[in-house]
Amino acid sequence: MEPTSICCSRGVTFIQSMATQRPLPSAARTLSSKKNSTVFPLGEPGPRSSPLGSGPPVKLLTRVEQLKLLTKAEKAGLLSAAEKFGLSLSTIEKLDLLSKAEQLGVLSAATDRTTPGKLFTLSLGLLLLGPSCVYLLPEDYPWEVVLQLLVALASLLGGSAAFAAAQFVSKLQKSN
Repeated sequence: MEPTSICCSRGVTFIQSMATQRPLPSAARTLSSKKNSTVFPLGEPGPRSSPLGSGPPVKLLTRVEQLKLLTKAEKAGLLSAAEKFGLSLSTIEKLDLLSKAEQLGVLSAATDRTTPGKLFTLSLGLLLLGPSCVYLLPEDYPWEVVLQLLVALASLLGGSAAFAAAQFVSKLQKSN
């Protein structure tokens, strides 16, 4: 719905749409840059700084190759350990694990520029949950102490995992 104003002239009331009116030249602002100045009237769209989540697209496989992650995983023995447990590339292909990961949004999240920030926020929340739970829950019964311990342990593990994932995804998304 457009904002309107009511004007009276010689006893006749007119309703004007403010959206169709052009702003006065005096109601303009100037944005300066090193080379030139640009004038944008107030209320009209102008250049905006890019949001945090924008930037060049993330080329995930290119970054994996640049960081030599598969070579590092091989040297650490992770690939042979996965093969011992029955997880090989042919098994991944047969089970359509990459398709399922994309359906769940895992691969899209790895290329989303806002994911590291979200994971870092999650890790902070989880790491604060453990101590606050221990502090706030009463210790009248043994089951309450066990509950404190379980929540503190789960939040510590989850927060640490989220922090590590935030660092990993951030490193994957950095461009050279």
